[in-house]
Amino acid sequence: MRTLLEVQRKLLPDFLSAMQKRYDILRHIKMLQPVGRRSLAVSLNLTERILRSEIDFLKGQNLINIFSSGMMLSEEGIEILGKLEGIMREVMGIDLMERQLQEMLQVDEVIIVSGNCDESPWVKKELGKACAIRMKREWRTKTTIAVTGGSTMAEVANSLSPDEAAMQLTFVPARGGLGEATQIQANTIVEKMAHKAHASYRVLYVPDQLSDESYTSFMKEPAMKEVITKIKSADMIIHGIGDALAMAKRRNTSSDMLKKLIDGNAVGEAFGYYYDENGTVVHKVLTVGIQLEDLSPEKRVITVAGGKTKVKAIRSYMKGAPSSTVLITDEAAALELIQGYHTL
Repeated sequence: MRTLLEVQRKLLPDFLSAMQKRYDILRHIKMLQPVGRRSLAVSLNLTERILRSEIDFLKGQNLINIFSSGMMLSEEGIEILGKLEGIMREVMGIDLMERQLQEMLQVDEVIIVSGNCDESPWVKKELGKACAIRMKREWRTKTTIAVTGGSTMAEVANSLSPDEAAMQLTFVPARGGLGEATQIQANTIVEKMAHKAHASYRVLYVPDQLSDESYTSFMKEPAMKEVITKIKSADMIIHGIGDALAMAKRRNTSSDMLKKLIDGNAVGEAFGYYYDENGTVVHKVLTVGIQLEDLSPEKRVITVAGGKTKVKAIRSYMKGAPSSTVLITDEAAALELIQGYHTL
């Protein structure tokens, strides 16, 4: 297949360009349907005149249907798009990028979805879908899955579906809550994951950030000890990576601590640890739940983060990530990561 694609690039470059453009249009329609022409043109960054001719072609091939509410894929369009997925990964070189990034980061696996979630919100849904599919590959060998909070993890929950192997699983929050919108808190997400997968779950109703006295007091509670033991024994951990200063603000960090992070050039955050661009820990928040030392090699760690704005955060965390990590990211972040390693 790759040899054929290389020949086509040389002899029929316009063919591959047209195929990629129509593939992008079909993908956007699928994610946004029903969608109007103007909204679709803005989303694709195309003029309405160019888009109109492409829509006429796709409609003539019975790949889309046009209704008063907007455009939608036909059954044939859905089938064609599914067949195109694998081909386009090779056309766009995504499979090569995955192997390249895997070697650079020295992790078990890298999965890249096309697009940039900074520009197209539906790409985050694709990240969630890719994570859900990857999780299912190991469900039969796992018993407890710990999950952090955040909008990306919420999309993972939305993408889960039940199967027989999931019934043995227990979902647990990887750490306490940040006091933010309930739909992106870890407790809410693990409950939704459990319901979607027909599994069981446990919750952890404590703040993510605690004083020394509160932490000591909480850890003496028998019920708390039981949940924490369950969390720390998780054999699969699903988490995102945050921008350091954005996460600090979500935690209502004091001005003194914020200054420490800025002075320390903190760029990324995961599990309450703030990292600079070299992967050095600048500050650690006292949190209840998963700690870095809990990420032992025998545990499967799935890290999900995308977008160019997250590149520094991803790079900083991945410098110390366990080798058992599977990184799921988008094309925009992957390209920046690879280019960044080439310039080091």
